[in-house]
Amino acid sequence: MNRWCFTAGRLLTAYSTGHSRRKVKEVIERAKQAELVLPIDSELTDTQVGQILFPELSPETTGRERPDFEYMHRELGKKNVTLSLLYYEYQTNCRDSGMIPYSYRSYCRMHGTFAQKYKATMRIRRKPGELMEVDWAGSTLTIIDADTGEELTAYLYLAVLPSSQYSYCESFLSMTMPDWIRGHVHAYEYFGGATEILVSDNLKTGVNNHTKFDPVLNPVYRDMAEHYGTVVMPARVRRPKDKPKVEGTVKALSTWVVAAMRNQKFFTLEELNQAIWSKLRDFNQRPFTKKYKACRNREEGFITEEKFALLPLPTTPFEMATWKIATVQPDYHILVDQMFYSVPFQYIGSQVDVRLTNTLIEIFFKDSRIASHVRLYGRSEQFSTNQDHMPEAHKLYVSHTPETSRSWALSIGEHVNDVVEYFLNHMPERQALHKILSLQRLGKKYGASQLEAGCAEVQKVAQVLTIRIIERVLINHKKNQSPAQTAKQSTEDYGFTRGANYFGGITHDQSRND
Repeated sequence: MNRWCFTAGRLLTAYSTGHSRRKVKEVIERAKQAELVLPIDSELTDTQVGQILFPELSPETTGRERPDFEYMHRELGKKNVTLSLLYYEYQTNCRDSGMIPYSYRSYCRMHGTFAQKYKATMRIRRKPGELMEVDWAGSTLTIIDADTGEELTAYLYLAVLPSSQYSYCESFLSMTMPDWIRGHVHAYEYFGGATEILVSDNLKTGVNNHTKFDPVLNPVYRDMAEHYGTVVMPARVRRPKDKPKVEGTVKALSTWVVAAMRNQKFFTLEELNQAIWSKLRDFNQRPFTKKYKACRNREEGFITEEKFALLPLPTTPFEMATWKIATVQPDYHILVDQMFYSVPFQYIGSQVDVRLTNTLIEIFFKDSRIASHVRLYGRSEQFSTNQDHMPEAHKLYVSHTPETSRSWALSIGEHVNDVVEYFLNHMPERQALHKILSLQRLGKKYGASQLEAGCAEVQKVAQVLTIRIIERVLINHKKNQSPAQTAKQSTEDYGFTRGANYFGGITHDQSRND
């Protein structure tokens, strides 16, 4: 009977401790050999008892250095610290002290045992400033239309920082992309910074397609993440544990915000959000119920342990954009919302991607931005044209105005200026500009000084000034000039001519002296 009871006791001990009966028997025999009997001295620690029962496994015998798990627990709470880094440092210290390190597998196994006891595994995942989890709450709120009495549904957006459990929430009248993006922007402003990683649900507003290895994000959602320097890592389908804090906060805020306002009525969205933010402030300042928490509440934990680790916000908040596809027309403009915007003429006939915000139009060709314009509003068919996008001939046409014509004439001389003023004052502007353009061509052909002299002569003999008369005078002047005068005039009007000295030869005067 006693033997049966002893065997049953060993079975019960093996089952409760998770060891085999053989190991339990070995421990009992070693305790008898070491004369270790119950009750065990309370001053003996577990480590000391282990050294008494298994002296061959002590560091002095095996030469192996046992990791400091308390130190690991503290270090893993710091930014960018991982188990592999701590193991590398542990190996280095062991070799410096002449001890033998445990293998990485044993190191991780022992740490896992320690983490199970002290709940350190969750501490590894919640590094300050690393994650922000977002979601829509399942519970909804109600707004009453003051004119019709109709009840409108308001949806609650949630954002949580898992490290400190600091939370933000806001209500919207829809769960569409604009409200989804606006909730993120307001959450970042509330926290005063952005996180390295953004964990969202697999809503169509954020994720177009969730493959196993590479989720396809909505372009607007991707632009928002790039603007704040964060990376979107959507939770796996039907895996709520990928974002446990926001799931837990949904339940808590459903109690402390939604249920707490169940007897109140609201007539505007602004009024509802003011009440929500008042309850949110109470929620973040509400004391933790568990005693092991280092901080008294979420707000204190955020200020002391996480706020410093957030990424700085950009100088301007993200502005939501939409994308369209357009074709460049023969006049090197695209049509967007009944407005025309220019692109470089080389892209005529090409399809381009257009990014639209409330203030800006950006045009892309194969992921390269080729043009940008301030967005036009008001009457339809307005034009925003950049002269740099025009061909050279078009630039000359657009830049040919009465002001530029007068500036050119003054740069040539007084008589040319008189002719230009005559054209502008005695005929329609478009016709006058056409004649001034012909006058400029004559100046390029015959030279500025000849044009000035020709205009002076025409003014003396002609009552009506025409381009044909001026051209005839210039032709006669050219016929009456000697070759030397023509060459000299050409040099004065068009620059310098390289002489024989430049090419190592002799001049005509030098050959005559010889």
